[in-house]
Amino acid sequence: MTRLEKNQLDFINLRFGTFIHYNSATVQFRNSEISDWEYGVENFGQKRQFPFDEKLWAPSCPDTDAWAEAAKAAGCRFAALTSKHHEGFCLWPTDTTQHSVKSSPVSKDIVGSYLESFRKAGISAGIYFSILDLTHGISRNLPFTEEKRQFIFAQVKELLTRYGDIPFLIVDGWNAPWGGPSYADFSFESLDTFVKSINPDCLLMNIGCSEGLSGTDIVFYENAAGQEAGDGFYGPGVSCNKLTGTWFHRDGDGKTPPTSAEWAVSKAALYYEHNINFMLNLSPDENGRLDENLVREFERVGRLMKYPPALTAIPEGWEKRDAGAFAAMK
Repeated sequence: MTRLEKNQLDFINLRFGTFIHYNSATVQFRNSEISDWEYGVENFGQKRQFPFDEKLWAPSCPDTDAWAEAAKAAGCRFAALTSKHHEGFCLWPTDTTQHSVKSSPVSKDIVGSYLESFRKAGISAGIYFSILDLTHGISRNLPFTEEKRQFIFAQVKELLTRYGDIPFLIVDGWNAPWGGPSYADFSFESLDTFVKSINPDCLLMNIGCSEGLSGTDIVFYENAAGQEAGDGFYGPGVSCNKLTGTWFHRDGDGKTPPTSAEWAVSKAALYYEHNINFMLNLSPDENGRLDENLVREFERVGRLMKYPPALTAIPEGWEKRDAGAFAAMK
């Protein structure tokens, strides 16, 4: 078993996690026809209409302990937080740009607080990071320069070195159907090598890469966007979905019944048969609080969820990385 395969196996044995969507879209689009980012800028050549003003980031109570409590009640064993989404606002006080919490009225390091809370709760805490960045011009529609490459590396290095061990990094907006730089401009190998040079055991998961391990360490299916694994897939994979209408919180969510725990548990059971982990979304409101109806449904998930036995060896049908790729991982 290779080092990568051991790390893949350990991750799959976690089975169930949460995906926390909390960023500028929580504030910008809380009562808007736009769901979570300006899709048309990247995909239809539209001009930006909604740059985010850092002064609007002013959560009164970003209660990361409550997030961890809700995740633990649901039985979640791992988690990821949107440290930076496609708009480009950073939830940590980065040295790379002023477009972050350090320029806001509430300069709390949300990434650091999240990691502390979830580790304290015994949940494996990873980070989500968008390569696509509308504010800093990292897009499939603009030239990808060496300066942009180094900007990405600098931000990833901060996330992987400031907060202790990060077991996995989920990246998005990269050679994806919805946008981001291509692999021709910014190869998976280049970022994977950089990540592994900092932490050899950090899994690099790439949303949008749902066919084999050529551009990811774990095959990622955004199920809420219609991505499904084929019948012949038997891992390692992860899928994400939500109980609310959008990934980021909307004003009406607290009064709208979420999708049922029974639905979530039935989806998870289907994935577990194929060695695909399941992530269920948590969406704090603009002040950093969770709606009570979502918390209650997460508690119901925890009462209903059943996990398969832990894998002790690589199962038949497990996706393999090409023997010539990433030789240093052997």
